[in-house]
Amino acid sequence: MLIQVVKSKIHRVKVTGADLNYIGSITIDETLMEASNIYEGEKVSIVNLNNGERLETYAIKGPRNSGEITLNGPAARKVHKGDIIIIIAYGTLTCEEAKTFKPSIVFPNEEDNSLT
Repeated sequence: MLIQVVKSKIHRVKVTGADLNYIGSITIDETLMEASNIYEGEKVSIVNLNNGERLETYAIKGPRNSGEITLNGPAARKVHKGDIIIIIAYGTLTCEEAKTFKPSIVFPNEEDNSLT
């Protein structure tokens, strides 16, 4: 049997922008993507702690060490600059693999989204 488990998580980051006129996706600081093991183009779930919205989109790289977290396209209607969100990516594993798998979870500084 295969199950979906949390593979990657960026816990509590501040949204720095919302761009309705962009094609779609979420722009994530490249440093945060690397630290959390999220790949460009990977499907991610977004949970908005300010309003309870949940949505899915895909990740694109933002400038390294910029702290950028921007929701693009229709997702921009679900967040506001300054909202705190959680970004989650899932992986598919066998039940045996899931028993020992360790997800990549990062806890950035909520003020500037840095990993200090």
